[in-house]
Amino acid sequence: MQVSTRLFYDRSATAMATLTGRADALQTQIATGKRLAAPSDDSVAYTRLSGLARAEADAEVSMKNLDVAAGVLAQADSTLSAITAQLTRANELAISARSGTGDATARQAIADELDQIVAQLVSLGNTTDTRGQPLFGGADGAAALTVGPDGYVFASTLPSAIPTGDGQAIQPGDTAARIFAQAGGNTLATLADLSAALRSNTAVDATAAATVDKLGLAATQVVGVQASLGARAARVELEQAQLRQTGIDREALRSGLEDTDITVAITELQKTMTILSATQASFSKLQALSLFDYLR
Repeated sequence: MQVSTRLFYDRSATAMATLTGRADALQTQIATGKRLAAPSDDSVAYTRLSGLARAEADAEVSMKNLDVAAGVLAQADSTLSAITAQLTRANELAISARSGTGDATARQAIADELDQIVAQLVSLGNTTDTRGQPLFGGADGAAALTVGPDGYVFASTLPSAIPTGDGQAIQPGDTAARIFAQAGGNTLATLADLSAALRSNTAVDATAAATVDKLGLAATQVVGVQASLGARAARVELEQAQLRQTGIDREALRSGLEDTDITVAITELQKTMTILSATQASFSKLQALSLFDYLR
C-alpha cells in the first residue's frame, strides 16, 4: 500500500492543531473561569443564559424599588409615631386645661404649646419621602396639608405607588385626610379651637372635654394607618426575601451553564496534553524511520 507523504503530514498537522486548539480552549476556561466563550460553544446554554441575564436585570430593578418602598414605609412609620407623640402631649394639655386649676398665665402657656403642636403636626404632615414626594400627599406631588381661607385642607388622594415588578406596586404612604380629618372637623382645628378658648377664657372646660374625646379618635385613626403601613412593610420584606432566594437559585443555574468546572477542566487538559505529546512524539519517530522514505 502506498502512503502519500503529503497526506501523512496533513493528517498529522490537523490532529496536532485540533489537540492544540482544545488545549488552548481548556487553558482559557481555567484562566477565565468561564466555560463558554462564544454562542457556538453551546447555543442552547447561551440562549438560557440570555434569559437569565434579562431576569437578573429585572430583579435588580425590582429590588431597588423594594428598597425604596421599604425606606419610605419606615419613614412613614416613624413620622406617624412622631404624630402620635404630639397627639399624646396635646391630650395631656387638654386634660390639664379641663381641670380648670390654672390661672391666666397657665392657660396662656398651654395655648402657646398647643399652637406649637399644631405647627409641628403641620410640618410632620407635609414630610416628603426619599423620592421628594409628599409622604401623605397626592400623586400630583402637591403638599399633603395646606392652610386655606376656610381652614386646613388635606390631600385626599394617595401618593404615587412604587412598582415592584410583574405589574405589581406597593403604596408606601397614605393620605393626610386619613390621618387628620374627622367627621365634622379635623385634629388641627380641634387643637386650634382649644388654644383660642384658653386665650379668651371662654368655655374652656367644655372645649377641653370635647378635645380629649376627639384626640382619642385621632389617635385611633393614626394607629390604624400605621398598622396598614406595617402590613405593607411586611409584604415588602417578604418580596425582598423571595427575590434574594430566586437570585441565589438563578446564580446556581447560571454557574452550572457558564462557569468552568476547574477539576474537570484540569483533568481534560492533562489528558489532551498527554495525547498531544504522544502524537508529536509519534510524528517525530515516523519522520525518522528510513522506511518512511519508501512509503510514497
